[in-house]
Amino acid sequence: MTLLLHISDPHFGTVQPPVAQALARLAQAQRPDVLVLSGDITQRARPLQFKEARAFCDQLAIPHLLTLPGNHDIPLFNVYLRLFTPYARYLQVFGPALETCLDLPQLRVLGVNTTRRWRHKNGEVSVVQIDRVVAQLQSAGPAQLRVVVVHQPVYVMRAEDEHDRLRGWEPAVRAWAAAGADLVLGGHIHLPYVCELSSRLAGLGRRLWCVQAGTALSSRVRWEAPNSVNLLRYDAASAPLQCQLERWDYQAAVQRFEKVDTRALLLDR
Repeated sequence: MTLLLHISDPHFGTVQPPVAQALARLAQAQRPDVLVLSGDITQRARPLQFKEARAFCDQLAIPHLLTLPGNHDIPLFNVYLRLFTPYARYLQVFGPALETCLDLPQLRVLGVNTTRRWRHKNGEVSVVQIDRVVAQLQSAGPAQLRVVVVHQPVYVMRAEDEHDRLRGWEPAVRAWAAAGADLVLGGHIHLPYVCELSSRLAGLGRRLWCVQAGTALSSRVRWEAPNSVNLLRYDAASAPLQCQLERWDYQAAVQRFEKVDTRALLLDR
């Protein structure tokens, strides 16, 4: 069994200490193998915010870590840094690369940087990035759960969130599904949900799950969604082949994360 903790949008600089303490307790109790942090690590890409975020990740003591920058991790008000070295502060703390891969016996996780220095919020995925991920998916082992991580969502459930959807999402989803991807993890809109994309996109041909995380730690929660994180449990010997997705929400009354939803995500091979 492999256990992955998916968190997103902690926005260090707006972190609520009781929520951070509760997440640390959850990680200690569940002991995940992998931590995926899908962007908006900081609120304003300040050096201290990145250092605090790294210290928190280290505190969780999870053996494997994959992170991505979000749009908030590029300096907004320092125009020089934004134009010429937009990722310097991120790379100093979470480098040396913007896009990394975790390759474990039962898991292959592929990071895709969907931020752009010339975009304030919106993200995009290029043809080069799509093709790189395709090649990495095609070389995955038969026992590996194949996970792609982006910041902006590849699918949105509501019309009002459409403007936040990843530019280039459809060719990416079609190519990654055909290459064998099982899940696409994302964040950005602080709204947790899961949907199976072949039921939403005609001709996709196989199951591909879009799994979104809410904000893990920030005070910048949406009215309809508290702080939340995802836990993914995967056993390559499961029959039928599946991944168990658990959503854990922060309950302020008891100051802890509690499991509020569990779903079996069936996988195609």
